[in-house]
Amino acid sequence: MQTVTVSPKYQVVIPKPIREAMRLRPGQKLKVIEYEGRIELIPDRDISELKGFLKGINTNFTREDDRV
Repeated sequence: MQTVTVSPKYQVVIPKPIREAMRLRPGQKLKVIEYEGRIELIPDRDISELKGFLKGINTNFTREDDRV
């Protein structure tokens, strides 16, 4: 876990290893939410980047009777 400091303008710098692991780009938008007492930053991804992200998902399951 890495630590960052909030600047007087309430800005933080995302550490380089995290930026690289998440493939963040300058100018990219992030969603900011408060969840159970913590701050979460969620990258706003272009729809084209999501192509194939469900590849390999298990689709074998039993549907409930009231579902089509």
